[in-house]
Amino acid sequence: MAVVYYVFIGAAGLLARLPFRMLYGFSNGLAFLLHRVVRYRKSVVYTNLHNAFPEKSAREIRAIARQYYRNLGDIILEVIKLQQMKTAQLMDRFHFENMELLQNILGQNKSVILTIGHCGNWEWMGNTLGPMTTAKGYAVVKPLSDKRFQAYITRLRTRHNPESVIPFKETFRTLVRRKNDLTVNVFAADQTPTRDEINYWTTFLNQDTPFFMGIEKIARTLDMGVVFMEIIRVKRGHYVGRFHPVTESPKETGKYEITEKYVTLLEEAIRRNPDNWLWSHRRWKHKRD
Repeated sequence: MAVVYYVFIGAAGLLARLPFRMLYGFSNGLAFLLHRVVRYRKSVVYTNLHNAFPEKSAREIRAIARQYYRNLGDIILEVIKLQQMKTAQLMDRFHFENMELLQNILGQNKSVILTIGHCGNWEWMGNTLGPMTTAKGYAVVKPLSDKRFQAYITRLRTRHNPESVIPFKETFRTLVRRKNDLTVNVFAADQTPTRDEINYWTTFLNQDTPFFMGIEKIARTLDMGVVFMEIIRVKRGHYVGRFHPVTESPKETGKYEITEKYVTLLEEAIRRNPDNWLWSHRRWKHKRD
């Protein structure tokens, strides 16, 4: 594994120096390799798409899958490109809409939980949002199994915002420790809980789906506002983060209300841009008893 890592680091260093036009040429090749040659999780992608969109024809599913692999290639190389990107470049390529939703909550001296899905380039978003607010920005992340690659991706994630990562298992105690600070805390809440962590099911993309309840519990306990960000690929290498309200008063919400609102907003975003989500994720590996 060490050999693979050092080969990757060498290749990534060269790719990160390429201009974007050349980078996307490599991305086209990577997309073809993943889709047609390696067939990376192809059965997972097509099964997920067919189950999520039973109303779509086989031709439509194939078109979404082709575009998905192109998007996946772009994201992989765009994340590598972070090694060389300056803040001004990121700000030019990632813009925000409805920013006042976030600022209004922060203006009440209340911290925010910013929920996202694995749509568009969430890594660019994390490196761009920090300079846009007066609050401290953090991202809750699940560590990779390989420590070398985990160190690499952490360097990229914190390049423009040092000490901005919260390990998943330390989330609650970290936020409690920082409860007197004004913070924006990003959660990619569409990840799959382990079987032991499942205590809530709902219907999502036409299927029984478990979701973490952590966002709702933390928001209520620490009285944090909740906002959803829809990340949209406007064109290749350019994104918009569009904010949608969930709640400014979490303590006044009913049980499951925050979670259901997040699920609804995420599904609506995916249906608007179906190729934009991470379809190779084994999202439905658990079945409701």
